Amino acid sequence: MTDVDAVLAPMWRTIDRVVGEGDLRKMLASGRQLRIKYGVDCTAPDLHLGHAVNLWLMRHLQDHGHRVLFLLGDLTTRVGDPTGKSQTRPVLSPEEIEANAAAFLGQVGLVLNTNPSVFEVRRNSEWYDRMSVAEMLSLFSMTTHAQLMERDMFRQREAEGREIAFHELAYPVLQGYDSVALESDLTIVGSDQLFNELMGRTLQQRHGRDGQVVVTTRITPGLDGGPKQSKSLGNYVALTDSPGEKFGKIMSLPDHLVSEWAQAYSELSDDAVEALKEAATAGGAAARDAKLDLAEAIVWRYHGNGEARLQRDSFLAVFSDRAVPTDIPELAIPQHPLTVLELVALAQPALSITAARRLVAEGAVRLDGDRLSDPQDAINPTSGAVLRIGKRYWLRLVRG
Repeated sequence: MTDVDAVLAPMWRTIDRVVGEGDLRKMLASGRQLRIKYGVDCTAPDLHLGHAVNLWLMRHLQDHGHRVLFLLGDLTTRVGDPTGKSQTRPVLSPEEIEANAAAFLGQVGLVLNTNPSVFEVRRNSEWYDRMSVAEMLSLFSMTTHAQLMERDMFRQREAEGREIAFHELAYPVLQGYDSVALESDLTIVGSDQLFNELMGRTLQQRHGRDGQVVVTTRITPGLDGGPKQSKSLGNYVALTDSPGEKFGKIMSLPDHLVSEWAQAYSELSDDAVEALKEAATAGGAAARDAKLDLAEAIVWRYHGNGEARLQRDSFLAVFSDRAVPTDIPELAIPQHPLTVLELVALAQPALSITAARRLVAEGAVRLDGDRLSDPQDAINPTSGAVLRIGKRYWLRLVRG
């Protein structure tokens, strides 16, 4: 195995496509430090295990001495990425953009090495704020309306009679030019960003430079088996979840997804992943143990071996011995009485009222072990009371 193959070997398990693989091999063989573009718009970050697939690939390359250029799209955030959007996205205020940028830096630091030798923070306002109108028009002249309308979401909106604002058509060009300004060698993105990053490769070439390599990664189903992890669907494991929350969520994964999640989100060997697949397929106790091993491996990756073992023991104690978890997050509640429905809404604000009512009706809500069955019952919990929603969501109530 060549040195280049040794670098690439652990990456293939999550890579879907490489545009410019030959170029990538030549760059890695050159021995120079590669410039890896990682661009984000400064919308509210809620990074999950799916996002982290790309981050871990970048971290792997950082461990081999390469540099991540973390690009905060403070200017393009004001434009709004139309990717996957059926309507024009609302524009954020400068204050919201700055707050989101700080939060993004905190979350990516959970995976990436932020040492300045392999990590650099940039903002695309650096070049767009000083770009003249003539330069901007020259940039737009490098693409055509027909090329931009190849995007499926634009075609869909046009077919449905929905408007497409000009700034949305311009967005792929602006994101593409980021690659020119950064002189990026490589970018690692989800498949939904392939169009924009190929635009970057094209614009680099039209500026007389080598085009960046574009790597896309495979999308893994969410906790509920849906197409992917999504905040709106609530089927994700957030990077900022506590070790106990990560472990509990993973234990709810359908058996048939165990091996797929193990391959995408853990560092288990291929043989270990195959063993988990066989155990999960067997069902029963074997499938449960496979999920325990998977949850432990993922928690270990983010929080270390000691915490992973602690969460495994805690989970078994809670669900085998019906003990209360040791690391329950706190929830501040008002001094006055509130209804059961209000308490559930306070505990899980993302739930709709209908979903909250359904949880109560199904007997999934308990306070200090007692089932709360009427959503309109007025309750006055004491400080320190334990609220349990479903099998894995626990909160210790604290009077505000």
